[in-house]
Amino acid sequence: MSFLSPELVERIHSRAADVDRENVFPRDDLADLRDAGYLTAFVPAEFGGGGLTAEELCAEQTRLAEAAPATALGINMHHIIVGLGRHLVASGVESGRQILEGAMAGEIYAFGISEPGNDRVLFGSTCAAVPDTSGGYAFSGLKVFTSLSPVWTKLLTYAQDDSEPDGPLSVFALIDRHDPGVSIKDDWDTLGMRGTQSQSTLLRGAHAPHHRILQRVAPGPSTEPVVFGIFSYFEVFLAATYLGIGNRAIAVAAEKVKTRRSVLHGDVYANDPDIRWRLAGAAVRMNSATAEVTLLARDLDEGRDRGNLWYPQLSAAKNAAAEASIYAVDQAIRATGGSSYSNSNELSRLYRDALAGLFQPSDQESLHGAWANVVLGPRT
Repeated sequence: MSFLSPELVERIHSRAADVDRENVFPRDDLADLRDAGYLTAFVPAEFGGGGLTAEELCAEQTRLAEAAPATALGINMHHIIVGLGRHLVASGVESGRQILEGAMAGEIYAFGISEPGNDRVLFGSTCAAVPDTSGGYAFSGLKVFTSLSPVWTKLLTYAQDDSEPDGPLSVFALIDRHDPGVSIKDDWDTLGMRGTQSQSTLLRGAHAPHHRILQRVAPGPSTEPVVFGIFSYFEVFLAATYLGIGNRAIAVAAEKVKTRRSVLHGDVYANDPDIRWRLAGAAVRMNSATAEVTLLARDLDEGRDRGNLWYPQLSAAKNAAAEASIYAVDQAIRATGGSSYSNSNELSRLYRDALAGLFQPSDQESLHGAWANVVLGPRT
C-alpha cells in the first residue's frame, strides 16, 4: 500500500525548487501529506493508523525524497518518533502509547536530541533535567537541528538528571510547544535541506509532567527501548531518505545525457563509454546501499536479534546511503556538464541537499569507532 500517489509526488516535486530558493517551510507539502494520511501511515492499524511496516515506510520515504529531499527529511523526524512509540509499546513500555494516540489525534512530533558540540548525541546529554515533586521534569538547554520547527506540536527531547545517588540518568520526554519554557530561534539559513527549517530550540525550564516522561535510563548505548527505538528508526529512515536523493540524481542525469550531444564525437553523451561508466557506477553504489537499508528495516519489522551488531550495522547502513547519494550526485554532475553548476539546475540543489548526510549521526568517525570495536575489541 502506498500513501504517495504519482499526482501527489509530482505536486510536491513542483514546489521543491521554490522552497529551497525562498528558504521556507513547505506548508503545502505538509497539508497534502496530512490529507493523504501519510503522517499516520506508520501508526499500527490497531491504533487506527496506516499500519505500514518499516520496510514499506522506507520505500515511501525514498519516493518522497526523490521528489523533495527537504520535505522528506523533515517528515522523517515525525516518523522516527512514531517508530519510537511502536517500539516502546512492543517492548511493554506503556508510555509509548501516547505517541501513537497523539499522532492519530493530529500531533506533529519534532526531534529535539542533538546539542551543539555534543558528539555523544543520543548517549549522554549536556542539557539538564531537574525533577519536580510529582514525577515530572523541567528541561533546560539548547537543542539544534530541530526539524519541522514552524509546525511541530510535541518535542521529543532528553536531558541529564544528576539528582539520583546511583549516578546520572538520561530522561526522555515529550514537551508541548506552548510551554512557556520553549523558544524557537530563527537561525536556519543553510547550504541545503532548507525546507526542513530545522531551527534551534532553547529550553528554559520547559516542563514535562510525569505522564509525558517516556523513560529514565543510564546514559550510553543500550538495549533500553527508548534508546534503541530512537537510534534504529533514525538510522534506517534517514538512510532511506538519502537513497531518494541518489536515485533522483541518476534519473535526472540519464535524461540529460540522452539529449546532450558531443560536438567532438557527433553523438549523444548517453553513448559515450565514460559517461555510461560514471552513471552505471553510481547506480551500483545505490543498489548496494538500498539492499543494506531494506534488509535492516525488514529485520526491525521481524524482531530479528543482531545482538551487539545492531548499532554498528545501523550506522553502516546510514553511512552507506549518505555516501552513495553524494557519490551519485557527484557523478551525475560530472556527466551532465557545466549546466548543472547553475542554481536553477535540480542537480545543484540535490548536491547541496546530499551534503547534509555528512553531519547527521552516525558520522564517519563514530561509524569507524564502532566497527573498530567489533573487529579489534575495545581499546586497552
